[in-house]
Amino acid sequence: MLDPRVIDPNEELVHYAGMGEEEITQVVRVLRGIRRWREAEQALSFASRAHMRLNETDMKALRFLVVAKNQGTIVTPGSLAEHLNISTASTTKLLDRLEAAGHIVRSPHPTDRRALMITISQSAHEEVRESVGRSHARRFEVAAALTPGERDVVIRFLDAMSDTTEPPPASRQAEPGV
Repeated sequence: MLDPRVIDPNEELVHYAGMGEEEITQVVRVLRGIRRWREAEQALSFASRAHMRLNETDMKALRFLVVAKNQGTIVTPGSLAEHLNISTASTTKLLDRLEAAGHIVRSPHPTDRRALMITISQSAHEEVRESVGRSHARRFEVAAALTPGERDVVIRFLDAMSDTTEPPPASRQAEPGV
């Protein structure tokens, strides 16, 4: 439940005094809309990964490789590790997995003989484009249908919502002997 009248009737966390019932109901509808979108996004993401037999990091790697290909950027194992914020050992395992599945190609770097270049295979590029690309295109169309002012409001709202997901400051633990 997202309704503070139900989950926090004493207003210990959510302060809604002074708001009318209609206003609270509208805020709850916004929060439910966000939840529906998150659930739909998660279901789509899971279905895309399941279809391609990938985990979340694998899919992030392939999306990065699609963008790099579209921009004509060379991807190395190191740049991929940095983008994914994973260790070089984890990157090697990821690349081994993706290569074995036919999703990527490792080849010599065109200017650095010591380095490798990672590219997405044509078949994986087409699969990612079909599954992920089409959903991105639909979302773009929805955002494009808004007026510039509406988009500004949505941007401010989503940025503010993103700020609420930061972890709370670590609570101070009592020092021994105090």
